[in-house]
Amino acid sequence: MAAVLRGSRTLWGRSIKHVDFTLVSSRSMASKTQVGFIGLGNMGKPMAKNLLKHGYPVVATDVFPESCKELQELGAQIVDNPAEVADQTDRIVTMLPSSPNVIEVYTGPNGILKKVKKGSLLIDSSTIDPAVSKEMAVAAEKMGAVFMDAPVSGGVGAASSGKLTFMVGGVEEEFTAAQELLTCMGANVVYCGAVGTGQAAKICNNMLLAIGMIGTSETMNLGIRLGLDPKLLAKILNMSSGRCWSSDTYNPVPGVMEGVPSGNNYQGGFGTQLMAKDLGLAQTTATNTKTPVPLGSLAHQIYRMMCARGYAGKDFSSVFQFLREDEDKEGQ
Repeated sequence: MAAVLRGSRTLWGRSIKHVDFTLVSSRSMASKTQVGFIGLGNMGKPMAKNLLKHGYPVVATDVFPESCKELQELGAQIVDNPAEVADQTDRIVTMLPSSPNVIEVYTGPNGILKKVKKGSLLIDSSTIDPAVSKEMAVAAEKMGAVFMDAPVSGGVGAASSGKLTFMVGGVEEEFTAAQELLTCMGANVVYCGAVGTGQAAKICNNMLLAIGMIGTSETMNLGIRLGLDPKLLAKILNMSSGRCWSSDTYNPVPGVMEGVPSGNNYQGGFGTQLMAKDLGLAQTTATNTKTPVPLGSLAHQIYRMMCARGYAGKDFSSVFQFLREDEDKEGQ
């Protein structure tokens, strides 16, 4: 199931002794045996569907049974809890909303580690605190399993089309085995280093994404108030030095682009509540590392205010609407 590895291994800057990976010599580039998938939400469901499309039998579960129906109709086996998934598979992908969910799914009464097989590969694609990823790696290692963090970037659209970017942290010798599965769901699979570094990369990316979206929204709003046509302004920005992903791929102004949440009343996409959560993770890690992130802190406060004002379920690009709402009230 993976490369033959005996003796000491380093997971995140300290030596983990007596880790035996000999049980996984056939897993690297393995035949398409069953894969477990836990968490069938907006991101998890299309990811699991892509595994099915690539010929992998999937054993899945979700805390909400109704989320499993579509996957079951496509041929997946649905079980009651994560422990049952672990009992039937030795490769498991998890995609969950937050750190507490990950802790429960892995170490809870019906968690993966209750029935995990020795040599199992556990890949967590949730976006969580890097410290929790490290804790889960320790817990998995005690059971003879391998844990890797592999958060994603790209949103629901990329999850559906199989074009996600995975940022992977964990034992380097296991990367090839993880890559085999992740390339079924993503266009880019990048090894970042020890356990937790995948989460670190994701948190940094999303902090920049939030800052960029707020900046794009402020810029577009200012241009509109100065009499510029929003489509024209976006065109100019996208051929100039202000160009960014939020302006040329995911523009927050309704009517400027098709196929993005701003054109659908900010439905779908990446929720404001999830962005606020990720920015909170960035703030925690910045505090722990004594790193100044003044714009990241301000972005966190803005998205927290949006959640309190009814935007929690809308796409994070609705910050444009939030800014316009404040201006409309000021003008009354």
